[in-house]
This record gives sequence, C-alpha cells and structure tokens, in this order.
Amino acid sequence: MCQNEKFTYPKIHHRSDDRLEVVLYFKGKRIRLQNGKMFGIDKKPNSFPPKERILQAKILASQIYLKLLEGFDPLNSHRLKKENYIKTDIDFLELAIQRKIDSGISYHYKKQLIYSLNTLKKEITNEEISTNSVTRTLSRYTNGTSYNTIRRGLSVLFNTANDLGWKKNPLEGIKARRSKAILNKPIKDVLVLFQEIKSFNSNLYLCCLLTYGCLLRPHREIRELKWSDFTDDSRYISLSGERNKSSRNRVVPVPKYIRDILIPGDPSKNIFSNNIEPYSQDYFKGVWRRFKSRSGLLEPNQTLYSLRHIGAINIYKKTGSVEKLRKAMGHSNLYITLTYLRGLEVAELVEDDMPRLY
Repeated sequence: MCQNEKFTYPKIHHRSDDRLEVVLYFKGKRIRLQNGKMFGIDKKPNSFPPKERILQAKILASQIYLKLLEGFDPLNSHRLKKENYIKTDIDFLELAIQRKIDSGISYHYKKQLIYSLNTLKKEITNEEISTNSVTRTLSRYTNGTSYNTIRRGLSVLFNTANDLGWKKNPLEGIKARRSKAILNKPIKDVLVLFQEIKSFNSNLYLCCLLTYGCLLRPHREIRELKWSDFTDDSRYISLSGERNKSSRNRVVPVPKYIRDILIPGDPSKNIFSNNIEPYSQDYFKGVWRRFKSRSGLLEPNQTLYSLRHIGAINIYKKTGSVEKLRKAMGHSNLYITLTYLRGLEVAELVEDDMPRLY
C-alpha cells in the first residue's frame, strides 16, 4: 500500500488466455484493466505484438500510478456529481455498463450487458429495480440457457453498480436454472450441402469451407481474414491472439480442397470484401439466414457452426486425440474441448465396450 493506504501499486498479471492485465486495489476494491480508458489513458498493451506487451503494460501501470498519486478516483471517474447525475437505479446500471466497457470487454459481452439492461427496463416502474422486476424479466425466458445468460448479465451489472456505491441486491434468492444439455446435430451429407451453398453465394461457400476444413469461427475469425493471414503458398493461416476467441496465437493448416479455390489478392485487403475493411459483424449471419430459407437440406437448429461441429467430429474420429482436437479448435484448455465434445453426436462407447452374454 502507498502511504495513504488507499491504493496499491498496479501489478502486471498474465491471464490464462495469454493476455495481460493491470491489477490494483483501490479502497479495498480490486480493479482489473486491459487498457487505460478508465483512467483517461490511451494505452492498450494487448494490441501490441506479444514480445512488446510486458513493456507496454509496465508503462500503463506507471501512468495509472501517477494518476492515483494526483488524486484520481477510478471508482468515481464517470460521475459528474452523484447528487446531480446518479438519481435512479437505472443511472447506476448505465454507469456500470460504461465502466465495464472502459475495462476492455469484448463487443459481444458489451452487447449482452446492454441487452440484459434493456430487457430489465421493460419490467420496472419509476426506474426503481426490485426483486419482483428481476423475476418478471427472467420469466420471459422459458429456455434455461437464455434465462441464465440474462441472469448472469444482470448479476455483472448489479455487482459493478455496488462497487460504484449502489446499495441493492435484487438477485438475492433468484437462482440459476439447471440447463439441459443440447445435442448438436451434425450435417449428414456435407458434400451435397456444399454444392448447394456454392451455387447460392461464393463468399458463403468459402466461409463454410473454412469453418469445416480449418475449424475457424465464422463470424469473426473468418470474416476478418486478410490475404496477409495466409502463408505465401496458402498452406497455413496465422492469427494473432487479438484475432481469435481464445486470445492465443493460432496457426491452422489449409486443406487442398480450399487452397484449390483461393485466388490470393492484395495482402492488406479482406478476402471477402476485397477492401481494407471487412464486411459488418452480422454479414454471414444474414447470408446464412437467406440460404437456409431456401435450402431443403438443413434441420431447424443447424447453423454455420454445425459445419465446425462435424469438422471436429471428423478430426476426433481420425485421431482419437482430445489434445489434437483442442489445438485444431483453438480452445485454451482441455476442459473446454471435453465440454464441447459432450454436446456433439460422438459415441464415447463402442460395441466392444458393452456387456456381453457368455
């Protein structure tokens, strides 16, 4: 602790996903940051190449410490004046969202928190939040997964608002639901499906091939691909930690049936848009939705990710190795891969394992 016992010197912490964060304690509250936005500092260590991140994180830590010595209060940094600005429960929660955004959360996490709050707003009166209003909000969701997702988002917002001085816990006594496992149905005849996709849209066709053959995730990893991400012979794709969900550097081989249709272009340009910038985040979601409305081969719950599922099944059946599958999927640890396998139509037992009659 420093001499006034209010805060500690910021330390560098290596996360399990290989990203760095700055950790400090301020007035007994732990603050974890991946960038300096909360302190008005334009510094993002994880945006630098891996070898430079430690140095940039140390610079950020020292800049944060100077701000603290100058009297900057990170817990109140977004308040104009409490008596003038924060008047209602909703004010606290909107401030909580801004604080989470400033800490460096992902686009989808931000989107989920905003959606959770907007859903809650529909069930409250006079901007006052109670256990009853939370119960009514959650009762909108009969699906256990959706229920738990909204509940988790509200829990994050309530906890963050408490750090900012809010004095409520509307989730008290409201438990998460136990979700039933969903079996992801693989696509039976992939070749026929690919032929249908090819005749529908060339960008979707390439996206689906990369999803199935390289096990990349379609809506970011694939959508943002540039020709510079491919090696000169197009045999491998290399993605830095900032470009994939696991936040780890990832190199994946490109099968010959994909290489055969690639026509490399300007290294700086996106492989789909042929511009510096990629298409919008929901581009492939929209194209897939239009294709699915015309296709007679897909079942109701099959999505672009179903192609990744069946690609994973094929790797597991060919290798029998969960570790190889983990690397192919880009998972950060084996637990995630094992959890993933449980949701696929993969038999863990074969006939020879079953009891016999002698």
